[in-house]
Amino acid sequence: MISLVFLLSFTTITSEASLAPSDQIFQYIDAHQHEYVQRLREWVAIESDSSNLLKRQDLIEMIHLAEERIKYLGGTVELAELGVQELHNGSTPRLPPVILAELKKDPKKHTVCFYGHLDVQPARLEDGWASEPYNLTEKDGSLYGRGTSDDKGQILAVLNAVEALQQYELPVNVKFLLEAMEEVGSPGLLKLVEERNSTFFSDVDYIVITDSSWISNKPSITYGTRGNSYFLIEVECAKKDLHSGTFGGIVPEATSDLIYLLSTLVDSSGHILIPGIYDAVAPLTEKEKKLYEKIEWDFKKLKDTFGIRNFTYNTKEELLMRKSRYPSLSIHGIEGAFSAPGTKTVIPARVIGKFSIRLVPHMDRSVVTKQVMDHLNKKFAERNSPNHIEITNVQASKPWLSDTDEPLYLAGRKAIEKVFHTEADLTRIGGTIPIVSHFQDVTGKSIMLLGIGGPDDAPHGQNEKINRYNFIEGTKLYAAFLQELAST
Repeated sequence: MISLVFLLSFTTITSEASLAPSDQIFQYIDAHQHEYVQRLREWVAIESDSSNLLKRQDLIEMIHLAEERIKYLGGTVELAELGVQELHNGSTPRLPPVILAELKKDPKKHTVCFYGHLDVQPARLEDGWASEPYNLTEKDGSLYGRGTSDDKGQILAVLNAVEALQQYELPVNVKFLLEAMEEVGSPGLLKLVEERNSTFFSDVDYIVITDSSWISNKPSITYGTRGNSYFLIEVECAKKDLHSGTFGGIVPEATSDLIYLLSTLVDSSGHILIPGIYDAVAPLTEKEKKLYEKIEWDFKKLKDTFGIRNFTYNTKEELLMRKSRYPSLSIHGIEGAFSAPGTKTVIPARVIGKFSIRLVPHMDRSVVTKQVMDHLNKKFAERNSPNHIEITNVQASKPWLSDTDEPLYLAGRKAIEKVFHTEADLTRIGGTIPIVSHFQDVTGKSIMLLGIGGPDDAPHGQNEKINRYNFIEGTKLYAAFLQELAST
């Protein structure tokens, strides 16, 4: 027994000793940072806007550029076809392929799969950019350009980390799943994950998502996301629009009915008024409560930046919980009502209200849908309107929550301490990343969001950027993370 303990201890010590010293890896990264920025410049130059069908060839070019980079690092790459995309106009263009890649295959080592996306949101200089969005521009320590933070820069940081480690030894097996249609809902990807679960994912121990950012300048790890359930309320009062001078006062108007219904959903403090909606929400634990107390977040600065008059709660902890671990309901707009500049005295015949509910564990989509419909139908009946109403749940994504005590998170925390000399914030985000919960449901693997984006990077917005500091130190973070993962 003593011999067995000694052997296990010796094996662990030997394994840790065989890892290259971190300072040498970090020195290599520092020495090559200008090359890394140049690579990012080449990637940003490709206008891989997945929302524009005319840019489909750019998406394929971006896939091939990433493929070349992985092959240069000695990886094997499969371009997995997704078939065609069915558009509303009846056309069926081919979807760009997905990269399924692997670097090193040692059955004695852990295998981690990184997910990221190579497509970007639309960007034009005339939209308010200070520089050409597809021409990487460095200013005051920031690298401006579409995709620098979301998500090309973060993917490149992982590849650069792999390159740095390869100068000594890659401590774990690394796989990549890189797509080019994330910004438009990842058509075909969910099916591909299911099809490859018994092959590509069979030897994967961990999945890391690079598509995330910090909520402050302090590095963070994300362990949870909210889901989303999107609803439409359609109200019809006539077969065609009516003149308010002729019909005003004698017709129960669809817009009035809709506004009434929308007003019954949520109060001024953000509390959802739908009966039973909070019943399935997981209770707050003392352990989780302490995590919120530790998080660094300047909500007053955020309020000033966006010109918000006031938040619905007054403490950092309560605001963080309300925006990430509790459900929320947001009203997004009304379709069919007159909204153009000028005046128009019309009574719309048909209007559609749009709202969504951010879901959290353990809320169930089907239960929430029934609660919403029961509530709205009851309120509409109380209004005693003769108009026609139709309520539809058009899309829904599950929430995701992980265990921060898993080895994957321990490695991430140790890596952040090694690179940034601070304790990582453990955060949940209020948004939705559908592929994360799908990965969890299908593969059953341990999943973590380890991003390097800053809190003010403006992904999807004008003047998107990533700070050079985040890009280079983030490369060190991924290198340190892979080394720490090898020691778990």
